[in-house]
Amino acid sequence: MTDERRPPRRTRRRIAGEITLSSNPGATLRKWRTDFDVSQTELADRLDVSSSVISDYESGRRESPGIGVVSRIVRALLDIDESRGGGRIRQYARVISAGFESDIVQDLREYSTSIPLERFYEVMDATEVVAGDRDHVSGHTVINSIEAIKRLPSEEFYRLYGQSTNRALVFTDVTRGESPLVALRVVNPTPNAVVLHGLEADELWEHAAALARVDGFALAVSTCDLDAALAKLRELP
Repeated sequence: MTDERRPPRRTRRRIAGEITLSSNPGATLRKWRTDFDVSQTELADRLDVSSSVISDYESGRRESPGIGVVSRIVRALLDIDESRGGGRIRQYARVISAGFESDIVQDLREYSTSIPLERFYEVMDATEVVAGDRDHVSGHTVINSIEAIKRLPSEEFYRLYGQSTNRALVFTDVTRGESPLVALRVVNPTPNAVVLHGLEADELWEHAAALARVDGFALAVSTCDLDAALAKLRELP
C-alpha cells in the first residue's frame, strides 16, 4: 500500500494510544478488533502469528503488548479494513476530525440516502414515546451521555451532528434522560430524533416528552444490546 493510500496517521496514533494507555489493554484491543469486525484468526494471519497469541493478549494471559506490537496490530486492523473499502477508517476519521474521543462518541455516520425513522427504530429496537416533526434521518451519532456531559462544554454539542442535523442522536448510559435533553435545549437546530438507551418508557424523566414536543424532535427509548445495535447501524446505507 502506498503512503497516499495509507489510513490517516492521526487515526492510527489515536487507536494505538488508547490501547497502550488503557488500564486493561487486552479488553481495549478486543474492543477495537470487534469494532473493525475482524476475527482473531484473520488478524493473526495478517500478523503471521498464531490466533492463540491474539487470544492471550486479549484475555490477559500474555503480558500486555508494548507500543511496537500494538502499532503492528493497529496497522493490521486498518489494512484489513482498507482492503474491504475503508468504511471503518472513514467512520473513525470523522469522529477524530470532529475532535471527539471514542469513549464520548461511539459511532458517527452519514448515510448515502435518507432512511425512514421507523427503520432506525427497528435497528435500535426502540420504542417511540413522542412523534417528531420529521420522519426520516440522514445519519446518526451514538454518544455516551455521561462522558459527553462531563467533558463537553455546551457550545460543543452542535458538533455531535456531524455533517447534517437531519439525524438521530442516541444517548447511552442514560438513567432518566434529564441531562442530555436539557443539554440539547442550548443547541439550535435540533436533531430529527433522540433515542435514550438504557431505560424503559416508564423510567423516563417526567418532563422528557414535553421537551421533545416543544423542540419538535421524535423521542424514543431502548434497552437493546448496544454492541449488537452498533453492528447493525453500520449496515445502514
